[in-house]
Amino acid sequence: MQEVRGEWAASVARFVERRREPVVVQTLRSAAAATIAYVVALHLSPEPAPLTAPLTALLVVQVTVYATITTGIRRVNSVVAGVVIAIVFSSLVGLTWWSLALIIVASLAVGHLVRVSEFVPEVAISAMLVLGVTRVGDTAWARVLETLIGALVGFAFNLVLAPPVWVEEAGESIEDLARRMRQLMLRVGEEAAGRTPFELAAERLHEARRLDHDIVEVDAALRQAEDSLKLNPRVREGLLHRVVLRTGLDTLEICTVVLRVLSRSLTDLAKEREPQPLFEPQAGAALEQLLSEVADAIVSFAVLVTTDVSQSAASAEERLSAELTTAAATRDKLAQLFLEEVQRDARQWQLHGAVLTEVNRILDELDTEHRTRRLLEELDRCTREERERRPHLTRLRRHLRVPRRLCRKRNRPAASRRSK
Repeated sequence: MQEVRGEWAASVARFVERRREPVVVQTLRSAAAATIAYVVALHLSPEPAPLTAPLTALLVVQVTVYATITTGIRRVNSVVAGVVIAIVFSSLVGLTWWSLALIIVASLAVGHLVRVSEFVPEVAISAMLVLGVTRVGDTAWARVLETLIGALVGFAFNLVLAPPVWVEEAGESIEDLARRMRQLMLRVGEEAAGRTPFELAAERLHEARRLDHDIVEVDAALRQAEDSLKLNPRVREGLLHRVVLRTGLDTLEICTVVLRVLSRSLTDLAKEREPQPLFEPQAGAALEQLLSEVADAIVSFAVLVTTDVSQSAASAEERLSAELTTAAATRDKLAQLFLEEVQRDARQWQLHGAVLTEVNRILDELDTEHRTRRLLEELDRCTREERERRPHLTRLRRHLRVPRRLCRKRNRPAASRRSK
């Protein structure tokens, strides 16, 4: 009996976990919205089978509120433009082979003019469907009505049932990327401390290059998270969340590029010194220790970027600062060992200097002060661009903030009395 309960609990847990996946959420939300749109259109549209309404709702309802609104507006514009073109052509020439060619060309051209993006073919499709019926006027306006019903149902669906925020999934992707970078740096450090064949060093270089594909996947997850934060009633500090995650990913991307360059330098050094070790025993051990400490700092940086709670963020920042301090001390020790080695044998001094330069670049990118300064600059830039792009909305927000401040001032005496 206990085993059955355990299996049932595990299956429920897997279902709860899977239901937040983008594919599952998109499927359930789209099916529900399309069904509701069809039921509403049955009562309002003169057509016996108003399938345009569920089709529109199916295309309008996306995973995020921002995508729903933007997609819905483009969808409605495309259908209305196609209907208007069909009415004009039907009143002038009717349906022939050459008029069909003209309406397709005109619809595609108008679709680009009204900026409906991926719905440009929808303009021609709507025009051809309306042009091919006998009662053009009734069918045209019925199609517009069904499109509006589907779009409104899609909008209302996301307002009543707000879509999930995908910040947690994007954070997991960023942390997974940091852990993959850590594993690669640990392998590079272990191999650099001993005899590294050129083929093995070249293999690590290819692994570093493959991290670019991981960056693309994380960027896609982050874009979905950014869209889920826009216009979402669940989120108050959407801009701050977007900027924190985006700047964090930019930093990891720079570290990925530097890691690839570091692997390139070690590969060249292995080719020059084969079959001898890359470094002297003490220098190799120091480099292995340094790369291990830098790898731990990269993971701590990713945890700091993806942490929302202030206490956890503070502890993550303290841990990152301590790891960077330790790594800086190890770097100074390695620099001294490299200097002594170059004084004895100066044939590969450029590669030794390149290794130190690349490690310094990673440490500088992970520095907390550097990150704070960059975060503030990005926030200022995004805020300035938003004000310039939507001046009317900015003025409206300023007017709405005045009553809130007055309410806060009025509530302060009462709060102080309750505290006493």
